Amino acid sequence: MSTDTPHDAREQLIELAAEFYDQFADGDVPEMSIPTRTKSNIEYDEDSQVWVYGDRTSTRSANSVRGARKLLKAIYTIDFLADQLGEDRSSTLRELYYLSESWDNEEAQFNDQDESNQLVEDLEIVSSVTREDFHMRPEESGATLMGPLELREQTRRGERVIHCQEDVGEGGYQIPNNPDTIEFLDNDADFVLAVETGGMRDRLVENGFDEEYNVIIVHLKGQPARATRRITKRLHDELDLPVTVFTDGDPWSYRIYGSVAYGSIKSAHLSEYLATPEAQFIGIQPTDIVEYDLPTDPLSDSDVNALENELEDPRFQTDYWTEQIELQLEIGKKAEQQALASRGLDFVTDTYLPERLAAMDVL
Repeated sequence: MSTDTPHDAREQLIELAAEFYDQFADGDVPEMSIPTRTKSNIEYDEDSQVWVYGDRTSTRSANSVRGARKLLKAIYTIDFLADQLGEDRSSTLRELYYLSESWDNEEAQFNDQDESNQLVEDLEIVSSVTREDFHMRPEESGATLMGPLELREQTRRGERVIHCQEDVGEGGYQIPNNPDTIEFLDNDADFVLAVETGGMRDRLVENGFDEEYNVIIVHLKGQPARATRRITKRLHDELDLPVTVFTDGDPWSYRIYGSVAYGSIKSAHLSEYLATPEAQFIGIQPTDIVEYDLPTDPLSDSDVNALENELEDPRFQTDYWTEQIELQLEIGKKAEQQALASRGLDFVTDTYLPERLAAMDVL
């Protein structure tokens, strides 16, 4: 899925609406087909190493009251988005939900934000245009990066050239909603380190890890937003930088790594646009829990179920992951990144990360 200019994105939306009109004109019942967005219709593409939708589709047809309502809402949303692009404005997903309450047809109004979010995703799929190119923004994710990277970004006040160490504070450079508006100008980076938690990100910056090892530190802020995954992929693809993902040692954090590396089920239509299959896991391993005798919490029932599911997950079908997950189930423990502080505040930057990165041939 490629990015488009506002004009191109608007044209794609208008063409989609025109298809409904042509169906009316031909005496056909209007309908819209999209991939079935369920776990059973997600396939792991071995060639691209990302999640993609399978061949099963669902049809939104006006031959039922429910289907007609969905198409009506789609038409109103297309009209709103086309006007927004024509005026070169933007809005948030939350605003779209509330804006629908002002639409003149009550049947076109959304029942909740989940419904409006899903419709925007449907329009992405059928138009092959990303929501960023619709000028639709999520609520601010606050994700940032810090490191030896100079870039140019487009703003409403014109272009800005920013060095992501010299021109930013301790908080770093905030990743914009659409990272494709950024132009990479220069860098002295050797690799990218994507970090799950804010506390660990702050520890690395305070200890000068980005400067000492010429690393771009990307704060994932938990489950990473699309913009965060997109800029990480661009750093890898365009600057040829290895990507490593540093997370807690629990099944939910392994899935954070999986979403960066292989994509997520929710955004499978964008996997090739967002995912970085070459990304390597450098998070807390069950073997680390044992080797360093880290402070831990016991696995909950949901943790155990998640780990057992990951043993069957194609993203984790390697000898490494099988060994680590089975060990974690055996010891019944999980640990956070900050547990490394039990060895001292500098342990993570002086010992743990350098040793892991060297073993992975990143350093």
